[in-house]
Amino acid sequence: MSFKRIISLLITIILSGCSLPFLGGYGENGQTREEFTRYVENVFKLQNSMTSEMMGLADSDDKPANMDALLRAEQTMQKKCEALNEYAALDSEGESVSLLLQNRVAQSAKECETAAKNLHTLLSKKR
Repeated sequence: MSFKRIISLLITIILSGCSLPFLGGYGENGQTREEFTRYVENVFKLQNSMTSEMMGLADSDDKPANMDALLRAEQTMQKKCEALNEYAALDSEGESVSLLLQNRVAQSAKECETAAKNLHTLLSKKR
């Protein structure tokens, strides 16, 4: 690999905000790989639970007064969790996951978690 390509790669990594293990760990909090893996699994379970709850609510005849806000919050969550869901789908099918997608998951995990928690809060208010 030429020196220009190495410099170009490093600039791309720096500009993308990539969190590499040798630069302080995984994710926003610089976690170990194992800690970050557990964190991402928990975020996935939370957002999956919120999606299931919304699906149940959509099938219900008893719609809450804040249904529009719930739908907006769910859409936001789906957008913020897109990389994580793509990763989970590939992983469940036994497909390889690119480093770029792994980086997108690392960069979006916190936003996904926040969006899922916001939806959880709104769902709690409907009860």
